[in-house]
Amino acid sequence: MPIPKTNKKAGNADVSEESKIIVTHQQSRFHEVEDPASKDIEVNDLSITVGKREILQHTRLVLKAGLRYVFVGRNGLGKSTVLKALVERRVPGIATNVRMLLLDQTMIENAQKGNSVLAGAGRGSSVLENVVASDRVRQRLLDDSAALSIVLQHGTGETSKIVEVYRRLKLEQAQRDLEEARLIARHRSGARGSKARQVELHFEATVKEAEQSVANHTIDVEADDEVDAAVSMLESMQLSLEAMGSASLEARARTVLIGLGFKTEQIEGPMSRLSGGWQARAALAAALIQRTDVLMLDEPTNFLDLPAVIWLQHYLTAELADTTLVVTTHDRDFADAVAERLMILRVVPACTLETFNGTLSDHDAEKRRQIRRMTKMSDALDKKKEHMQSTIQKSVAAAKRSGDDKKLKLAASRKKKLEERTGLEVSAKGTRFKLNRDLAGYHLTARDAVDIPEFDPPVTMSLPQETSELRNPGALASLENVSFTYTKAKDPTLNNINLIVQPGSRTALVGLNGSGKSTLVNLLTSDFSSPSTSPGTLTGTLALHPQARIAHYTQHETSHLLATGQANPQLTPLTHLRAHHSSIPEQPLRALLSGFSLPSQTQANTPLSALSGGQLVRVALAACFLPTPPHLIILDEPTTHLDADSIVALIQALKAYTGAILVVSHDRFFVRCVVEGQSVKQASTSDAATDNEEDSSEDENDRPPGKVYRLTRTSGKMIHLGRGIDEYEEIVVRQLAKQGIEV
Repeated sequence: MPIPKTNKKAGNADVSEESKIIVTHQQSRFHEVEDPASKDIEVNDLSITVGKREILQHTRLVLKAGLRYVFVGRNGLGKSTVLKALVERRVPGIATNVRMLLLDQTMIENAQKGNSVLAGAGRGSSVLENVVASDRVRQRLLDDSAALSIVLQHGTGETSKIVEVYRRLKLEQAQRDLEEARLIARHRSGARGSKARQVELHFEATVKEAEQSVANHTIDVEADDEVDAAVSMLESMQLSLEAMGSASLEARARTVLIGLGFKTEQIEGPMSRLSGGWQARAALAAALIQRTDVLMLDEPTNFLDLPAVIWLQHYLTAELADTTLVVTTHDRDFADAVAERLMILRVVPACTLETFNGTLSDHDAEKRRQIRRMTKMSDALDKKKEHMQSTIQKSVAAAKRSGDDKKLKLAASRKKKLEERTGLEVSAKGTRFKLNRDLAGYHLTARDAVDIPEFDPPVTMSLPQETSELRNPGALASLENVSFTYTKAKDPTLNNINLIVQPGSRTALVGLNGSGKSTLVNLLTSDFSSPSTSPGTLTGTLALHPQARIAHYTQHETSHLLATGQANPQLTPLTHLRAHHSSIPEQPLRALLSGFSLPSQTQANTPLSALSGGQLVRVALAACFLPTPPHLIILDEPTTHLDADSIVALIQALKAYTGAILVVSHDRFFVRCVVEGQSVKQASTSDAATDNEEDSSEDENDRPPGKVYRLTRTSGKMIHLGRGIDEYEEIVVRQLAKQGIEV
């Protein structure tokens, strides 16, 4: 395998022709000293580039063993690329004994489409067998030890078979050692690179020798030694299996599957019967049960309902205490529950990685406090400087009137020292500012300027706010004692539902997956209202306002858009909307897409198939407001692909919307803000974010809080939750406790 050329000044570089990922880092003779006892990762001056786009630039990456990190940043900045570079060991400075595992969005999306991503798929028919077999290291050790055990049980009479199996396993181990040695040599240069190359050559020779041994079928005088070596190899494998807790893996897998919401019949049933969402949960379970030093989960809460999310945040904090955890998520409540430290991929300054000890809500609250404190300090210093300048000017004027040269020189001296007496009076550590210690190097001023920190430029969304006036007043939708039973079902999915949706109201539907939320939404959108197209029986009274326009954003909208774009590669967001609304001029369509923060170049020139998940959400939401803003918009999991800043922007836009909103979501933060009417600061789970000193710049309206309804899967009934999403969270915790799952 050829070794790529490296730039010794910049560090090492690893170029992949397939993904075009280039990684450079700082290198010195003291760097990358491997300590088998340490599982820390520390890389200085790290830069990552994909093609011509920089992801990280001269930044420092530190992952302390056993800590839980939440990795946040805008969509498209490269969080997934950084995780991929880590798990593929493109980032130098990671000890070879550090085991890493990544469950990324690609794996989850493949499972969502019904394509199994489990490494053990095919080894067993049941979900449990597939999840258990996904631990490839354990499965290899089991297979190899079983092969050795079988031939060793036959005794010395089967010496040739023992030697044959031993030589084959020895060759496979040598090939794995060679692959690891090549990986190390590829990331090193200079004297250390030369030494790594010598190790690689040694393993190449070992592989050739092992290949010759396998090809040689004769048994020589050293056969007895090889039999003894086979026995030692088997003992080593058994010790490795014992150390990784192999015997208890099946029990752990069953516990994790139950925590993620699987029923016993699903666990024992075949994997092929699972829907895409449940296969995604099985893939998550496979990642959680494996023994690893660094576990990276990219958006693990996608497609999970609230009980599974709450169980997962407990499992990550309580059961994986010895594992370094890196999670990317846009669910603020989940992030606050999991995070010990933050890694923030910044927009300004670009390509930098900021770290913070605490949660995302703590970070935002602390930054607001710093902005207030530094702004007050800057204002105070400006006033002080103005006062000193005024005093000096008066002294100069008085000295000139009296002709006192001494006072004139004194005023000139004070003016010269003005810059030395204004500026930052405390150091970054809070101590008194000292020039030679806190402002080293050449500077134009004697004191450091007051640096007021800033948030990244906010994401803005602006929706068409006003809906058309209804000629006849009344409820947009009214359900009275409505029940719905699917044709092949024994019990009703919805049972005696009573719901009234008034103009401008805010309503949320929560409940387990399969509790009937989608069925109720389909009734409201008339999908199941017609007896000729309904897949079941509807009883009760369902009335929809004849003049009201109802729009529906489904949780599968992005998948449908992506499939449409793949079928027609020339289709762009703008041409897609024009194809469905040809009577609307191009400019209003462009303005609508711009309101959802979709740049004009992307609107007209980027194919649908090339858009990110967050961009597809924006296109789908824009389509809901055509041809006119709806009187009722139903949002089914709209936050799945949006980053945290975009979620806040969508919240602010929806707060100002005059139409009615019905939300189906497991995002507690989103429900608190959009439906219950809390501000972004109030809805935060951090006590620090509710600081009394917080400003009140967030616009609030006088709309009364909306209602949260819980749909039960067992009875099909709908229950109003007086205390909203917090009450539902308490119910979920109690239900998990009844199942023996303490959270």
